[in-house]
Amino acid sequence: MKIAVTGCSGMLGRDVCSALLARGHEVFGLDLPEYDVTDRIGIQQTIRNLHPDAVIHLAAYTAVDRAESEKPQCFAVNTLGARNIAGVCKALGIAMLYTSTDYVFPGTGDEPFETDSPAEPLNHYGKTKYDGEREAARLCEKLFILRISWTYGHGGDNFVEKIRAAAEGKDEISVVDDQVGSPTYTADLAQLICRMIESGKYGVYHATNEGFCSRADFAVKIFELTGCGVKVNRVKSADFPSGAKRPLNSRLSKKSLIDSGFGTLPSWEDALKRYLG
Repeated sequence: MKIAVTGCSGMLGRDVCSALLARGHEVFGLDLPEYDVTDRIGIQQTIRNLHPDAVIHLAAYTAVDRAESEKPQCFAVNTLGARNIAGVCKALGIAMLYTSTDYVFPGTGDEPFETDSPAEPLNHYGKTKYDGEREAARLCEKLFILRISWTYGHGGDNFVEKIRAAAEGKDEISVVDDQVGSPTYTADLAQLICRMIESGKYGVYHATNEGFCSRADFAVKIFELTGCGVKVNRVKSADFPSGAKRPLNSRLSKKSLIDSGFGTLPSWEDALKRYLG
């Protein structure tokens, strides 16, 4: 297949491009500054000229706190960008895969959210991603919506590297213990995305590494695997005010993934070992 990947320079984008190439696909990576998904005419003409079999749309505004003060910029990338990509995919009759987020949900309770659970974003980032979902679904019939959460990968700004940097030279560190979800390795997601785009099994899916933990649990495991003796003090989100409200419950149900025959990803502990190894 000939596949265009927006956001190809990002943490997930690099892994997706590598995985696609390893599977024998022809890949066209699109990213700033040359390719801007908010430039409707420019990005649509680029994709028309390429005429791929599918577009994997990963480009996103992901600075969650900054989004609260840069709402127009976040909306332009996450919502209008999705509209622009979906519009040209519809015109060409090709497939689109759009990555969304657990932040479309309210983050309440302690049960995993299903793909059809009511959306109720807590912050502007989540709202723009959900609006991007709706724009894509309105325009594109051959559509995958893949909601992911707590991603980390090589060469990216992620929780694993932030927590290691924060612990440098310290005996103890405070980490929130009331936010629960599934740490997810982009290398594992990339393999799934490849299988999805090859399958033609369009729909809404949730994908994370298996198992749940709190942010504090995640930090403890990181220190354990790296041989770091830093003590983790478990605190509440309220002790760390931020620009955007975070969901306490980021658990996502993988029922649709299993029902469609994609199976599940490895456990988050196994994924973290491979990342750190």
